[in-house]
Amino acid sequence: MKNLFLLFCTWLLISSCENPVSDQHFYDEGISAELAKFRKQQVSEIHYQLQFDIPEKKTDPIPAKLILETSISDLSHPLILDFHEEASHLISLKVNGNETEINHRNQHLIIAEDRLEKGSNSIEINFLAGELSLNRNDDFLYTLLVPDRASTLFPCFDQPNLKANYSLTISAPNEWKVLAGAPEIASEESDGSTIHRFAKSDLMSTYLFSFVAGNFEEAKAEGDFPQRMLYRETNSEKIAASIPEVFSLHEKAKDFLEAYTDYPFPFQKLDFTTIPIFQYGGMEHVGAIQYRESSLFLDENATNSQLLSRAKLIGHETAHMWFGDLVTMDWFEDVWMKEVFANFMAGKLVNPAYPDINHELSFLTNHYPSAYGEDRTKGTNPIRQDLANLKDAGSLYGSIIYNKAPIMMRQLETVMGEDAFQKGIQTYIKTFANSNARWSDLVEILNRETALDLKEWSEVWVNQSGRPIISDEIEFSENGNITSFKIHQKAEDGSEKVWPQLFNLTFFYPQESKTIEISLNDKTINLEEAIGLEKPTAILYNSNGLGYGVFPLDINSLEKITDLQDEVMRGQSYINLYENTLAGNISPKQTFEVLHKGILEEKNEILASLISSEMNSLFWTFLTKDQRESKISKLEEDLWTLLQQDISTNLKKTLFSLYSGLAYSESGQNRLYQVWDKSIEIENLKLNPDDFTSLAMKLALYGHPKSEEILVEERSRISNPDKLARFDFLQPALSQNESERDALFESFRNMDNREKESWVLAACGYIHHPLHQATSVKHVPLALELLDEIQKTGDIFFPKRWVSATVGQYSSQKAANDVNVFLEANPDYNPILKNKILQATDDLMRVQKIKGQE
Repeated sequence: MKNLFLLFCTWLLISSCENPVSDQHFYDEGISAELAKFRKQQVSEIHYQLQFDIPEKKTDPIPAKLILETSISDLSHPLILDFHEEASHLISLKVNGNETEINHRNQHLIIAEDRLEKGSNSIEINFLAGELSLNRNDDFLYTLLVPDRASTLFPCFDQPNLKANYSLTISAPNEWKVLAGAPEIASEESDGSTIHRFAKSDLMSTYLFSFVAGNFEEAKAEGDFPQRMLYRETNSEKIAASIPEVFSLHEKAKDFLEAYTDYPFPFQKLDFTTIPIFQYGGMEHVGAIQYRESSLFLDENATNSQLLSRAKLIGHETAHMWFGDLVTMDWFEDVWMKEVFANFMAGKLVNPAYPDINHELSFLTNHYPSAYGEDRTKGTNPIRQDLANLKDAGSLYGSIIYNKAPIMMRQLETVMGEDAFQKGIQTYIKTFANSNARWSDLVEILNRETALDLKEWSEVWVNQSGRPIISDEIEFSENGNITSFKIHQKAEDGSEKVWPQLFNLTFFYPQESKTIEISLNDKTINLEEAIGLEKPTAILYNSNGLGYGVFPLDINSLEKITDLQDEVMRGQSYINLYENTLAGNISPKQTFEVLHKGILEEKNEILASLISSEMNSLFWTFLTKDQRESKISKLEEDLWTLLQQDISTNLKKTLFSLYSGLAYSESGQNRLYQVWDKSIEIENLKLNPDDFTSLAMKLALYGHPKSEEILVEERSRISNPDKLARFDFLQPALSQNESERDALFESFRNMDNREKESWVLAACGYIHHPLHQATSVKHVPLALELLDEIQKTGDIFFPKRWVSATVGQYSSQKAANDVNVFLEANPDYNPILKNKILQATDDLMRVQKIKGQE
């Protein structure tokens, strides 16, 4: 018996020393990993009963009340709730019916152990709602609480693995409509307001809780799967063309995902709101998705690319209902998992709805340029990033998780096979439904379906950053046959990493071509299948668009890209050409000539959009002023001539977008002015009122002699109040008066003036446009100085977008010097923000290097 007791004590000692929870960072600002880990074992069965009384004036505070019910199993530490607001917002606190003194410090509300009980507890808090993430406007508001902003609104356990139910009551002005994550079950008028009561919600993480209230129009889809939509769009043509299709796209996405996952739609409803100033394309709030209004409302003349983008956006947010909302990452270091599946599934589910679109090409052009845009920089990061404190979670978002991760996942699916991959995903969803999972959990499940060692495979793809540079070494016999063909890969950053991947290599001959599938799983492979083949006229690497990296460039075949019949081959050729240009292997001027030829011959709208994007970047950033001026006349004439021809409406709109974005010369401005004032009309070019507004702004940017008259006239044409407010906000950025532009940018020092982030970014785009940089370069130090505050007060994408819209637009040595001086003067600068600067200014630094080579 004594021996058993000693054995038991020894086991207790070992258990207590195993993974001990340190309280060193419990009271840090934000939510530390240590606090989150402890709370996960401390509390369970969480139910938030919330009431918000919204006044009519946006300047009046919002009284609120929370009754928090939770079960507590560990009283070794206080109960720590998160409330990222001033202590003065906390009015009263009752714990288990007893009035309790408020102890608020470092963004936490701390409740002492002696006020709590093991088992069920009830905590009642009267407070004023925090407003950092409440997005209040004169006649509407909306919450946006990802990733750690729920605690800026109300006291809570603001971590993704403490899911809870919500019972919400909102009082709002009578004429306002309200949408939340659960169905509205009752409403009643009281003292000029309407009280809206909502049912108990499904389980969800705090970042997925939301509500919208305000002056909105409402549309409903009846039938087997009812849906409700709130919107503010006033253009009758867009409303008629969009609303039925938007409802249909949501239902089709739901049906596809139910079939793919073998799991029924997991929540009580699928409603959504469109918001004119929304910061993102969309946000996957449970039962109440929020979208940027312009992304969903398209007119009948929308291009195929616009229609496809809308379908993918809806597919992305609907996929989140399973990937992210039903199964949620345990900690935000795995936030990429929800995003990769949302993007990956969106690509899958839109295919049946758009049979005329080349979806392999769409995947290539949607993901690769953007992924390379961050992965080629010195500020790149792995897909999966460590996260010590949730306050830094917003910085994890970017093109790596949104675009490189789907590329990685497609490689994985290709290696495993589609059926095995889908079977693993179905097991994953069923295993972790209404719970949380890590990447290692998914790896364990997928490993059962493949002979591939996924842990080893994902080490480089998921846990490390960068991309490979592919090269070849080919030897020929005297009669021209291949005697040796080696393919090498090396990491762009000089490390020893190896990316195991599949892609095709195509040999071209005068009368035929031969394609070989490459499995590049080492630093060097010998391509035995090529031995004995005749010397080809050209070699195209990654001809199926599946591989990832910078591939060898066949300089002699550049003029023949337009001859490639396969659209994916053309797309990969243009993408690889651009990457080799930025790598310094070919001059921007030569690449621009290839793209110039390509845009005049391209008939595929997706590829025309890709070429246009690359031309725009090279034109404004990588060509010198003299080179731009030497090319603009011919380019304008060629594009204008093409616009007069009988080509598809979709392609014509893409070409006009390119033309209007480059035609800053006097002749170009004159033509754009005639289009804007409707004195000339380009046949089959369908422009809506928003297009004319954009055109007026471009004319002002280009310094048209009638800029002021144009803007006054355009303002009189705008009837939508949201669009009018945006127009007025942007006008100083379009002024011909340097001091007005300066004053607007200086005003962004004030956080309140940065509230409407999409407007701020648009204004910065004009203020720091290459045509204004001679006078705006003085603002580069301020743009960098404000970044830290912007990260603390802005939403998740704002910091990177801020740097991109300001410093990232420059190409001068002066701007590059300012960036280097800032980084050198701040050696201890937040490394996450430093990476954002390095990502956004990569083109700026490459320009200096390329100039030095010329």
